[in-house]
Amino acid sequence: MAVINSSYVGRFAPSPTGPLHFGSLIAAAGSYLDARANRGRWLLRIDDIDPPREQPGATDDIRRSLEQFGFEWDGPVLLQSTRSEAYRAALEQLRERGLMFYCTCSRKQIAEEGDKVYPGTCRERIEPPAGQEYALRLRVDAGETGLADLIQGAYAQDLRIEIGDFVLQRRDGLYSYHMACSVDDAFQGITHVVRGADLLDSTPRQIHLQQLLGLPIPHYAHLPVAAGPNGQKLSKQNLARALDAARREQLLWDALQFLGQQPPRDLLSVDLKSIWEWAAKNWSLNKVPKVSMQTYKN
Repeated sequence: MAVINSSYVGRFAPSPTGPLHFGSLIAAAGSYLDARANRGRWLLRIDDIDPPREQPGATDDIRRSLEQFGFEWDGPVLLQSTRSEAYRAALEQLRERGLMFYCTCSRKQIAEEGDKVYPGTCRERIEPPAGQEYALRLRVDAGETGLADLIQGAYAQDLRIEIGDFVLQRRDGLYSYHMACSVDDAFQGITHVVRGADLLDSTPRQIHLQQLLGLPIPHYAHLPVAAGPNGQKLSKQNLARALDAARREQLLWDALQFLGQQPPRDLLSVDLKSIWEWAAKNWSLNKVPKVSMQTYKN
């Protein structure tokens, strides 16, 4: 698949917390096909910023699984674990502008307030507390942050009311997903983020950070998430079945069907490369179901 449109850059950014599953395949295929259909670049980034949750060997397993399913990424794989200096520089930029504060609240203390929204307990703590562990939180003001999602439509949050001041660096020193994602999307020149709808409510936080840091804001498209017959999202936490390379043609066909692309059944009798060629030629975001979750029966 020739790459000629340098103005489109997409990406897939899995966490190495276990093997890829059918839900991962949906997200990877959706982002890959949107990039290829637009003759753009598609990058692979590994979200390895939370070592306690990672499984040994998972990064290699992810790469191997993607290769077995016929994915081809452009350029080297970016490991977010190598990007700490960039995250630190972004934090410093926010600190210099008085947009962050030091929070000593534990999760238990916040939960005892009886609300999922951070109550602002440490909002005025502008100096690091001596002898105490702390997280760094972004001071969020009132006002809506929204987007025009290419699948789910208009979506907005008043971050102050619905989320509160959110963490950028945890008490254990690890950087948050929102910080790393926002900085690295800009670093890699990502123009289109195509991912699962379970991350839709994260997007206003990332857009808010991009605005504060003067970073470009990508176009967003949030694909429906696959749920099992029990209604639970397919995930590593829910022990979703790992992708089986022996069934790759069937699973890819299933993913295309799940994404509303209406693949003909005779594709099941051709090789993997031919399925990808059909999919890239016929891909349309407009066909993707405009729902946040739907059942997959395998």
